[in-house]
Amino acid sequence: MQVRIKKSGTWTRAIVFYLMLTMICGVIYPLVVTGLGQLLFKDQANGSIIEVNGKKYGSALLGQQYTDNAHMWGRIMNVDTHTYKNKEGKAVMYAAPSNLSPASDETAALVAQRVAKIKAADPDQKETAIPVDLVTCSGSGLDPGISVAAANYQVPRIAKAHHLSEAQVKTIITQCTSGKFLGIFGERTVNVLKVNLMLDGIL
Repeated sequence: MQVRIKKSGTWTRAIVFYLMLTMICGVIYPLVVTGLGQLLFKDQANGSIIEVNGKKYGSALLGQQYTDNAHMWGRIMNVDTHTYKNKEGKAVMYAAPSNLSPASDETAALVAQRVAKIKAADPDQKETAIPVDLVTCSGSGLDPGISVAAANYQVPRIAKAHHLSEAQVKTIITQCTSGKFLGIFGERTVNVLKVNLMLDGIL
């Protein structure tokens, strides 16, 4: 005697379970997380955009590339202008994580190029060692901040360009410096974009 097992009930339960998970993970959970983010961390959830008088100047969480003497320089950005093009065929600039090994020839060449550029821009600091974060790229290639030492290294150049005293520039740096994570992890960092916006009188 053969016993046939009805599978219709199993399929029904599987479909119901699938729909439940879809609703929980695909609808309810994203809505709850988005709602909590907007309620508790609205600025961070929306990209920490720095906006002044209706004009957006960038995100406090992402680095921007400055190369002129009147502004503070951040870390090396991993910028690509060759991979993508817009509808008009023009190159689109974007930054991406860096996968270069610290021991690679590419890294050595990048560091040497940056060292030469910094020495040329900051001749008054020729006797001072260049902070390592000014000549290296971070893993993300988008770091918004640099160390306090890296910021202070650039003070003489910036002060001259803006006709300010070094003390005035250091005051701006202090105002844009964030403490260690939870007071003990990492190091204090200076937000480059905020410093430059303050130097330009925008913030």
